[in-house]
Amino acid sequence: MDRPLILVVEDDKAVKNLITTTLDIEGYRYHTAGRAQEAMVEAVSQKPDIMLLDLGLPDMDGMEIISKVRSWSKMPIIVVSARSDDEDKIEALNAGADDYLTKPFNVEELLARLRVSLRRLHDFSDAAQEEAVFTNGGLEIDYSSGCVSLDGKELHLTPIEYKLLCLLSRNVGKVLTHNFILNDVWKSALDSDVTSLRVYMANLRKKIETDSSHPKYIQTHVGIGYRMMKIE
Repeated sequence: MDRPLILVVEDDKAVKNLITTTLDIEGYRYHTAGRAQEAMVEAVSQKPDIMLLDLGLPDMDGMEIISKVRSWSKMPIIVVSARSDDEDKIEALNAGADDYLTKPFNVEELLARLRVSLRRLHDFSDAAQEEAVFTNGGLEIDYSSGCVSLDGKELHLTPIEYKLLCLLSRNVGKVLTHNFILNDVWKSALDSDVTSLRVYMANLRKKIETDSSHPKYIQTHVGIGYRMMKIE
C-alpha cells in the first residue's frame, strides 16, 4: 500500500521545514505549496490524502481555499494557523475544515491529528464496502456509494458530517452521548472538542432539516448528546 501523501500549504519557510522534516522522519510522502493557486493545482493534480493548510497565505485567505476544495473534494483538511480565536476555528470548521491546530504546535500533536484523519479515511473506505441503504422518512444513505439524499435530492456533506450522520443512522432511537460521538468520530473525548461537535451538528441540521429550529431527524438532549428520531 502506498504511503499517505500529505499536501503542506505553508508560506513560512521555518514552519514548512519543521513540518516536512517531521513527515520525512515518520515516512509520509508530501508535496508543498507556498501560495494558494499553487496549492489548488497540487490538490487537483496530485490528489493528496490530507491537506495541512495555513490560513495566512499571500495570495488568498485559507478560508477561501477550504470552500473551494470542499466544492469538489472530501479530502481531510487540517488547518495549522497562528489564528487562535475561537471565532476563527469555528469559521474554518463551518467552511469545511476537519481539524484545527494552533501555532506554535507540538509535532507530536500534529502527528496525532494526522493519524486520526487517516483512521477516518479507512473508516470511510470500510463503510463503502457495505451494501445496505438506510432510509428514514425522506432521508436516504447509500453506504456503498457514500451518497446521501433528502426527498430525492442529493446532499453534499463534508466527511465529518457524513460520519456523524452514519453514526446516528446506525443507532436510530438511541441517545448518543457527546463522549461516545467524540470517541467514534474524533477518536478522543476532550471537552474542547464539544464545541467542534456542536458546530458540525448545526451544519448537518441545516442540510437535512426543513426547519433546523424544529428538527425532526436529529434531536438534541441538552448536556448529554444527540439522537436520530425514527420517522414513521
